[in-house]
Amino acid sequence: MGRIATMSFLLLGMVFFLVTNAYGHNNHEAMLRLQAFKASLTTLHSIASSPLSSFSPSTSPSPLPSQGVKKPRVFLVTSYGADPTGNSDSTEAILAAIAEAANSSSERFLMEGINDLGGVQINLQGGNYIISKPLKLPVAGVGNLMIHGGTIKASNNFPSDEYLIDLSNSRESNKISTSYSYNYEYITLKDLLLDSNFRGGGISVINSLRTNIDNCYITHFTTNGILVQSGHETYIRNSFLGQHITAGGDKGEKNFSGTGINLQGNDNAVTDVVIFSAAIGIMVSGQANIISGVHCYNKASNFGGTGIYLKLPGLTQTRIVNSYMDYTKIVAEDPVQLHISSSFFLGDANIVLKSIKGIANGVSIVDNMFTGLNNGVEIVKLDQSNSPFKQIEQVIVDRNIVKGMNLKATAAKISKQGNGTSWTIDFNKILLFPNLIKHVMYSFSATGNTFPNHALRNMSDNRVVIESNEVVTANVFVTVDQGVVS
Repeated sequence: MGRIATMSFLLLGMVFFLVTNAYGHNNHEAMLRLQAFKASLTTLHSIASSPLSSFSPSTSPSPLPSQGVKKPRVFLVTSYGADPTGNSDSTEAILAAIAEAANSSSERFLMEGINDLGGVQINLQGGNYIISKPLKLPVAGVGNLMIHGGTIKASNNFPSDEYLIDLSNSRESNKISTSYSYNYEYITLKDLLLDSNFRGGGISVINSLRTNIDNCYITHFTTNGILVQSGHETYIRNSFLGQHITAGGDKGEKNFSGTGINLQGNDNAVTDVVIFSAAIGIMVSGQANIISGVHCYNKASNFGGTGIYLKLPGLTQTRIVNSYMDYTKIVAEDPVQLHISSSFFLGDANIVLKSIKGIANGVSIVDNMFTGLNNGVEIVKLDQSNSPFKQIEQVIVDRNIVKGMNLKATAAKISKQGNGTSWTIDFNKILLFPNLIKHVMYSFSATGNTFPNHALRNMSDNRVVIESNEVVTANVFVTVDQGVVS
């Protein structure tokens, strides 16, 4: 130790000499620099002189004083006794973590009556947890909270009509609140695998506002993978849902049941979601919802399945874009304001417009691709088993690309050449609605030196008749439209 001290003072002397010469013109500044350097060497000397045993690798720095330090806003469920191995029930432990997080004090508010918890997190720490009853927030009127990062599985005695995570203000989850207040706002469920163990559903969101369900894998449900009821703006994205874990061609596909996503509320979005097994992929019975980038290969239509079912007759207000219907169809009851575009339909998957009271208004089915199995399936089919469509306005089915299926449209063009005084052009193979042509345009090109008179004589039963006043060789080109507003 003495050798280290001697070397330190020799070094100090050398530095003094250099500093004095370098800053001779300013002795005061040089002395200040020297004093600072000396202080650092003194500290080094005191460290070197301390007993070696005091520097054991196991020594840790003293903790900072706890006085005045705020507690972290991340609640680790294992700290409450949750078992991340899944060997024992973790219900009460996780509920305790949720309760403490939800009861965190705050002076901030989101919507009126919604306490802003400031982004508090319930962290599952990447564990596997078994629960025997739903995970619910203990109080309503809170928001800005996240549950994330782990796997939750229903135990064998989990109630068969409940949901693993239940964002409702009552055990009567199916009862919609009639008040204008919301139960919760800005709740985020992220990075979760939810296994319902064939006992009930995955997530229930009741009368809540701006809920995020992001990067979740929900399986083995018997009711709904996700239920959204009332409220506004639940965003479901980057997620996977399937009653059975399969990648297609499952031997038990005929027996798939349940619904992947059930939207019974307004203004929701389902984006970049895969539904790989269920009887119904997405059921929509709320207004102004958008479905984008969704791949449905749940139960095939031939087995009685439906990819997307729009069950809000007379007030559909749904947009389906950039999606993929894989052997499973879209069904819309009395569609009003429905837009389907830029989507791909494979394996005879098609669109069925189902008449309840005979209404179809404001429907746009354009710019899609259909690839079938040459079974004569129509790309858009009318289901008029209840009643025929009678109120048809602003329906446009056009510009779709079709292979191996029968093209159906509301606009068509056909040319016919012949010699005579009458040309009949039949559009029944193409036009969607029977006996409905609202607008006709035609051109009449005759050969020879004559200038015959010609006229549109009839346009009933989806047939157009053009007549001339004399026999002539002519080419007639006819365009018809069923979707023009009357």
